[in-house]
Order: sequence, then structure tokens, then C-alpha cells
Amino acid sequence: MSNKPKVLLTGGRGMVGKNILEHATARDFDFLAPTSADLDLRDLAKTQDFFSKHAPDFVIHTAGLVGGIQANMARPVDFLVENVDIGRNVIMASRSAGVKKLLNLSSSCMYPRNAENPLREELILKGELEPTNEGYALAKIFALRLCEYLHKEDASLQYKTFIPCNLYGRFDKFDPKHSHLIPAIIHKVHLAKVNNEKTVEIWGDGDARREFMYSGDLADAILRAISNFEDVPTLMNVGLGIDHSINEYYEAVAKVVDWHGEFVHDLTRPVGMKQKLVSVERQKKWGWSAKTSLEEGISKAYDFYLKVSNEF
Repeated sequence: MSNKPKVLLTGGRGMVGKNILEHATARDFDFLAPTSADLDLRDLAKTQDFFSKHAPDFVIHTAGLVGGIQANMARPVDFLVENVDIGRNVIMASRSAGVKKLLNLSSSCMYPRNAENPLREELILKGELEPTNEGYALAKIFALRLCEYLHKEDASLQYKTFIPCNLYGRFDKFDPKHSHLIPAIIHKVHLAKVNNEKTVEIWGDGDARREFMYSGDLADAILRAISNFEDVPTLMNVGLGIDHSINEYYEAVAKVVDWHGEFVHDLTRPVGMKQKLVSVERQKKWGWSAKTSLEEGISKAYDFYLKVSNEF
């Protein structure tokens, strides 16, 4: 029987989950990462039964319905209801099973659309949300507050939340129907290269700014956190503290892919918030920073894309 701490990882087949499981220090833990076929987290009774049966020492909650602007705008009900159900069920099943330590993974989309950048943790619920992903954001706020309320009622429940900035990397979703910005750019620019296309379209003027961190770096922060959970802030952004314009991300991908065409802008398309840069002051005090450069991260993501591009 293993003496390693037993960690139940939800979303273990997603991008963040897979990066956690392949991290060098993952071997220090006994991970249990059920698939959606093993466990439907939308079903409270089944979730409670699973948690009670396996009695984890720790829960890392990364599961959820995710997607880019197009998916969020097309399916706001699903992004709200499914993520509320999943967050509630995982968190409440953890309490029912006697789990004292839970790390809830949230999203920077929780911040108000007009909040001053960099986004500080105390700004949550201080303004109107970005309409293009409001349903998803509300679900994430619900899970955050539920963790806080449970700790308030019972201080032994260390239910903490990380708010990562935007992510990309290996195991990302590159299908245009589901992808976020960087994997979508990789797909578009790669197709332009193989099809000898001279132009690639950018939504909006490309001046909106975003902060994207390589997913392997988030995995590193999570594994460091669960190794010494008492020192982790109850609520903390995890990011780079620097951002780039959408145009700059396109240029970075074009350099990695080795495509030399021109970009054209469609000014009729939605672009979301003009800037979304998280404050990393709490993260700095915790003593952690991301190590992967933008070009290195895009190169790793592109290598992975080339291996899976025939799947869609």
C-alpha cells in the first residue's frame, strides 16, 4: 500500500490535468484521475459515492466545460449550468468525504470587464462581467465563494482557489470550434503555411492585450502548492505579470511556424476585454514565478499540434 498522499484530480484528461500528471514531481503523490466515463461530475450522488469510496487526502479541481469566445457566445446556458453543477458537486462531495484540503482552479474571466489592470484578487464582484463569457465567469465565482463560505463555517476546511491567467500549451484544444486564442492562432497560421495562403485574418484591430502562460508552468505552481498547502494564500492569481497584444501573439506564432504572409483585421468581430493582466503580488510573496518564455511555450504547443492535427 502506498504511503504517498492520495490526490483526486478532476479534469485529469484536460490540458491542465495532463500537465500535472506528467510533471516531474507528480511521482511524489498517488494520483487518482477519473475520466468522465468513470465519473460524471454533474451527478451529485455519483460524485459523493466516488469521493467516499476513494477517500482522497487532497482534491485538485480542474474539471469544467471550457471554450473560446465563439463557444461561450453560442452556448451560455451550458457554460453556466454545467460549470455550476460540477463546481458545487466536487466541493460539496469533498466536504462530505472529510477532505480537508482542496485546490479549486478558477479563471481570470471572473474579474470585472472594466477593472483596472493589473487585476487584483480583491476586485472580484466589484463590477460588470465581460458579456462574451459571463455564464462561465458566474459559475467560477460561485465555486470560489462556496470554498470561502465552507472555510468560514469550518476553519479546518482549507479550500483554496488559484486564478490562473489565460493558458496554452501541450494537450490544448486546437479544433476551431473549441479552441482559445493561441491554439486557434497556431491552427490558422499552420493552415496558411501548408495551403500557401498569403493572409491570415485577425478579429478586431489586434490591439487588445492578453496574458498567456504555458500550462506546464501552472502545473508546476499547483504541485508546489500541494506539497506545502498551509503556506498557500486562500485566493491567489497565478500568472506572468506581463502581457502582449493579440497582434504580437500572431507574430510570435508566425515566427515559430515559419509563415511569412500578412495579417488582415476584421473590425466587425468581437474582441472581449481590451486588457486582462493579473496582479502577481501575492504570487511573488509566495515565492513562485513561471519559467517558460513565450517562444519556447509556443514551440512546445506547435510540436504537440503537429502530432494531433489529423484528429480534426
